[in-house]
Amino acid sequence: MKNQSTVTEFTLTSFPVLPELRAFLFAVLLFTYTLTATGNIIISLIWTDNRLQTPMYFFPSNLSFLDILYTTVVTPKLLACLLGEKKTISSAGCITQAYFCFYVGTVEFILLAVMSFDRYVAICNPLCYPIIMNSRACLLLVLGCWVGAFLSVLAPTIVVTRLPYCHKEINHFFCDIAPLLQVACIDMHLIEKIDFLLSALVTLSSLAFTTGSYTYIISTILRIPSAQGHQKVFYTCPSHITVVSIAYGSNIFVYVRPNQNYSLDFNKVAAVLITVVTPLLNLFIYSLRNDKVKELLRDSMDRIIFLILRKTH
Repeated sequence: MKNQSTVTEFTLTSFPVLPELRAFLFAVLLFTYTLTATGNIIISLIWTDNRLQTPMYFFPSNLSFLDILYTTVVTPKLLACLLGEKKTISSAGCITQAYFCFYVGTVEFILLAVMSFDRYVAICNPLCYPIIMNSRACLLLVLGCWVGAFLSVLAPTIVVTRLPYCHKEINHFFCDIAPLLQVACIDMHLIEKIDFLLSALVTLSSLAFTTGSYTYIISTILRIPSAQGHQKVFYTCPSHITVVSIAYGSNIFVYVRPNQNYSLDFNKVAAVLITVVTPLLNLFIYSLRNDKVKELLRDSMDRIIFLILRKTH
């Protein structure tokens, strides 16, 4: 194995779309990215309000920050590939993009599991919630998400940086791990098996924890005799479960497979769900459906409009 790759830049195949559809796809993705990034930035600023300095809002604020990172790592390069003829990316930029996608995605999965535990404590043990989910515990849980994800992706990243690459074309719209391993010059079966085991460990363990938490939440609320309790579960849980199902389903299909060398074209569709659709859904479900957040958002917009009108007059 060589210490340095023999390829200095890669070519991304992007989407095999007709030229007349490329502009439409570019417009849709640009609108989605702008809405997701702008919305999450605004929401992230709103989280700093003193009225939202509680554990209930602490985890969604971190999720908004992760969604900004995740969609920004992938979407601008995809837009550049759709807009122009040059679809190249440097080897260093490619590996950096692959690392951050892998890292941020892992942090988000662990955070979703932590958020499900937070909801479990709030609904199933409301009297103990202020004691269990205090500020120190929340900070340690979020720090654990970032550190745990870093440790889990560190070894695969080191391996990827030291692989010799002798093919320039990557069959994807961004530098993901599976298509990047395909262009290496050596036999990748062992590394693919290790990548599969790590992906399965992180994804399936967090999925099992999240599923268990929501199962307890639903069973607890359904035992409440009042109709108001039933209405609460049907208002809150389905939307969260929808986001979790899309996120885990698409990631399991793409990454939790012993052999990732087939159906790469279909993987691109699943990757769009992961990198573009899920951050947008998180914005609406975890943030904009919250009454307190909507109230603060209206207050912020009113202040902005007032300042604009004041300057114009």
